[in-house]
Amino acid sequence: MSSAPENWTQRLYRMSDGLDWSIALFLLSPVVLMVYAFFAVSLQWKTLLWSIFLYFFTGLGITAGYHRLFAHRAYEAAKPLQILLLAGGTAAAEGSLLTWVRDHRAHHRYTDSDYDPYDARKGFFYSHIGWLLWERDQKSLAHVDISDLSSNPLFIWQHKYYARIFLVLGIIIPTVIPGLFWNDWAGGFFFAAMTRIVLVQQATFCVNSLAHWFGETTFDDRHTPRDHIFTAVITLGEGYHNFHHEFPNDYRNAIGSFQYDPTKWLIWAMSRLGLAYNLKEFPLNDINKGKVLMQQKKLEVLRSTIDWGKPLSLLPTYTFKQFVHEVEQNGKEWIVIEDRIYDVDQWQHEHPGGRAIVRSFLGRDATHAFRGGVYDHSNAAANRLDCLRVGLIVPGPDLRQASNNNE
Repeated sequence: MSSAPENWTQRLYRMSDGLDWSIALFLLSPVVLMVYAFFAVSLQWKTLLWSIFLYFFTGLGITAGYHRLFAHRAYEAAKPLQILLLAGGTAAAEGSLLTWVRDHRAHHRYTDSDYDPYDARKGFFYSHIGWLLWERDQKSLAHVDISDLSSNPLFIWQHKYYARIFLVLGIIIPTVIPGLFWNDWAGGFFFAAMTRIVLVQQATFCVNSLAHWFGETTFDDRHTPRDHIFTAVITLGEGYHNFHHEFPNDYRNAIGSFQYDPTKWLIWAMSRLGLAYNLKEFPLNDINKGKVLMQQKKLEVLRSTIDWGKPLSLLPTYTFKQFVHEVEQNGKEWIVIEDRIYDVDQWQHEHPGGRAIVRSFLGRDATHAFRGGVYDHSNAAANRLDCLRVGLIVPGPDLRQASNNNE
């Protein structure tokens, strides 16, 4: 017997099983406060500008700092820039650097597998935020090397005291600045702190979810990462994700001059100031190889859907004398162009130059006429003929000269 369908309370209880309530409350609370602020708290323009500044400061702390600098070592940074980016990443409310990098390196090493922390195969919701909400079996955590970071005293200190540091950088300072300087304590808390946290978190989560679902597989289609301008805009340039997974230690995500990647622009600007150096770029030749191979692959798929006519290797063969015999004695409406025999019985009525000119070449070699003697035909004409070929001319008694002399 089939079991009775579960009611909403049973479904809710089942979904809550294994839920990490501390993480859930940490992620949900700012959302609730943000919604409340939209209806109950007025937004001053100074607070708006402060919030926008913090959005980019903390967002770039993740993209340029946690991600491209520390996780992928796509460039090197002077100590002042390292500290600034670490501070921004801390205030973004996405965990300590060591934890973030551990998960991200696992994601790259085990993309689309059971060891991928935000495995896109498990659905959009899971890769976006679900992987954070439910407790994971420690056995499922991939072992990746973060020894280059875990031996750094600054990063160990940030990991150990992350909650306290975040409280200061992510909530207190964003609230106190508007409160002290233009008496907007509520706006500072609800917009510069809570709303900004939600927006930065969601932007990062979209890299794990949307960038694996929406866009083009420009360089590799074996895994889920995609490239798309929309995702790039909402993730500070991280939306060219297929490129990033193919060339992970390139300091750029967008290589096109007009592609949106403010993270790349920031890193480049810091290099002009001497704060960033050894910016890594994959050789353009290798990048173009990947692009061309994918274009070829897509063309092959398209090619397989097109009727190219019967393969030459499967066509019957005729001497020219046999070809003429088929036309004169058996009524075949055939012509020859470049040793290929075409049946123009039905097609002659569609010929743009008229039916009469086609019929004048029945049983004859029309190569010269087709290639410019009468009209230099287009590729479209040649492609149309490919679907009409019925045989090949092979060496034998050749009547073409006599045929041509009768023109």
